[in-house]
Amino acid sequence: MCNCHLPADKGAPTLTRRQALTGTAALATATGLAASTTQAQAQDDPYAAPADPALPPSDMTLDLARVALVVTDPQNDFLSPDGVTWGVVGDSVTRNNTVENIERLFKAAKAAGITVAVSPHYYYPTDKGWKFEGALEKLMHKIGMFDRKDPLSLEGFEGSGADFLDRYKPYIHDGKTIVTSPHKLYGPEHNDLALQLRKNGIDQVILAGMSANLCTESHMRELIEQGFEVAVVSDGTAAAMLPEGDGYLAALINFRYIANAVWSTDEVVNLLG
Repeated sequence: MCNCHLPADKGAPTLTRRQALTGTAALATATGLAASTTQAQAQDDPYAAPADPALPPSDMTLDLARVALVVTDPQNDFLSPDGVTWGVVGDSVTRNNTVENIERLFKAAKAAGITVAVSPHYYYPTDKGWKFEGALEKLMHKIGMFDRKDPLSLEGFEGSGADFLDRYKPYIHDGKTIVTSPHKLYGPEHNDLALQLRKNGIDQVILAGMSANLCTESHMRELIEQGFEVAVVSDGTAAAMLPEGDGYLAALINFRYIANAVWSTDEVVNLLG
C-alpha cells in the first residue's frame, strides 16, 4: 500500500494515506488529550474515572424481569484474610471494601427478587495432572488454591479455601441462588452459567466477584460475546498487586473499554431499590 503523503492545505499537518483513510490523526490527538488528563488524575488516584472521557457514556437500563446478579469466586481463598492469596489481593480488597460490597449486592438482589448466580472456581486432584499450564495456573496449583478432595464429596470442603465466605452463605444457600458447575481457568466457557441464565430468561448481567483482571474480566468478555448486556461493579471486585502489574487497574481499563456499564455498588443498590 502506498504510504506517500497526500496534498495538504497550507499550515495543516501532512497526513499519510493510512491516516487520512482511518482518522488516525484525529484519534491520536484525542488520545493525547485523554492521556494527559489520565496522567494528571493518576497522580491523585490511579483508579479514578477520567474527568473528560473520550468514550460515550453508558445507556444501559435495567429490566428487573431479565437481569441477574452474577458473582465470580466469592470464596475464602480470595476474600478471607486466611485465604492463600490474601497477601497479594488483600490491599485491593480492603481498599475497595469488596467483601462488604459483594454482601450489599447479594442483599439488594435478593430484596429485588432478581436471579442470582454464583460461578465458583474448584480444582480436584485430577486437575493436578495437566500437562501444561499458564503462569497463574502453576501458582494456583502450587499453593492449593480452590482445592477440593473430590468432585462428588464435600469432605473437607466446609471452611476450606474453596468454600464460600460465611457471611455470603445465607444468600447462596437459600435454595434460590444458582451455583454453577465450576470454571477451571477464568471464563465461563466450560461451565453452565450461560445455559442457566438463558433458561431463566436473563439477558442482562450485573457482574461482581473475584478477581478483577482474571475470572471477573473473563466472565465479562464471554458473556458479552454471548450476547448478554453486562454491567461490571467496579468496587465489587479487586485483584492482585504484583511486580508484574496492578491487576485491578488493568481490569478497570478493560471494564471501561468493553462493558455496557461500569457502576459502583451504591449505584447498583439504588437501581435495584
